Amino acid sequence: MMFNYFSSLLIGYLFGCFVTGYVVGKCIDKRDIRDFGSGNAGMTNTLRVLGWKAGAITLFGDFFKSVLAILLAKYLFANAVDDRIIVVLTATGIILGHNWPVFLNFRGGKGVASTFGLLAVMNFWIALIAAVFILTVMATTRYVSLGSILTSILIPILFLVLDKNQPYIIFTVLLAILTIYKHKDNVKRLFAGTESKIGRKV
Repeated sequence: MMFNYFSSLLIGYLFGCFVTGYVVGKCIDKRDIRDFGSGNAGMTNTLRVLGWKAGAITLFGDFFKSVLAILLAKYLFANAVDDRIIVVLTATGIILGHNWPVFLNFRGGKGVASTFGLLAVMNFWIALIAAVFILTVMATTRYVSLGSILTSILIPILFLVLDKNQPYIIFTVLLAILTIYKHKDNVKRLFAGTESKIGRKV
């Protein structure tokens, strides 16, 4: 059982270490996306530095690596142990790998796009509600960071009300805390009124 748990975490981490924004930057523009803009390897910085096509590729890449990792772990191990624990451990590995990829000196992204991939497997309807919410916040305020932070807070509430799956609730609470921590500099800029908005290129 412990082998299955560790393997799920490792599978998630290795998939998470595929940081799409970094790969896109190297393939499209022959440069490390982390050397420009916010220094982040996520979708938002890729969008600002390389444009909407690169941003879209990064979004879908980070989304689907999460989906594939969890489906693979479930296929390999879920019949032997608690399906929910396998999903949570794989999801944890994905976020850790994406945010702190060992192959990129532990400098990755913030895990927002990857989070939606996780949610799509955990609970599709919660993922859909969260997607509508973040798009609404972003369209209204033009702040990606604000949308990400508020959505991370909403997600465990949705699981508490609509799903009542305790492992998922605990995981998403911890994920919300991590997401807010990763956005701490954005929070400071939001309060200072200096946070970049969608549509503003670096």
